Amino acid sequence: MVERVEYTRIAVRDLVVDADIGIYHHEIGRRQPLVISVRLEVERVDADRIEATVDYQAVVAAAEGLAATRIALIETFAYRLAVCCLRLPGVSGVDVTVDKPGALASGTASVSTRLVRDSGQASRPRAAA
Repeated sequence: MVERVEYTRIAVRDLVVDADIGIYHHEIGRRQPLVISVRLEVERVDADRIEATVDYQAVVAAAEGLAATRIALIETFAYRLAVCCLRLPGVSGVDVTVDKPGALASGTASVSTRLVRDSGQASRPRAAA
């Protein structure tokens, strides 16, 4: 017996964008690479057409659009990208991870955020608990 699938997970992983990001004087005005991974939960995909799901390019376009603006914190970048993704048709939840490889001398700074659609308010995202 096959179980019914309630949602599908779609991922865009290891997307590299150059962003004007950072809080320190030497970072401001200097584009730095961010490595972004996004996981979307979408309604069950039951048709073999792009219109039945989320186009990966919409996620890429949202990330590139944010990278074109000045943002101080990777936390802010991750949250704003999650909000953009949650506004895509059919998306009920989103996980965004943003890595900033150049932030530490011997490591990578990273932040993750998760937003889910409030079942009572389909148009407004809320932060996951």
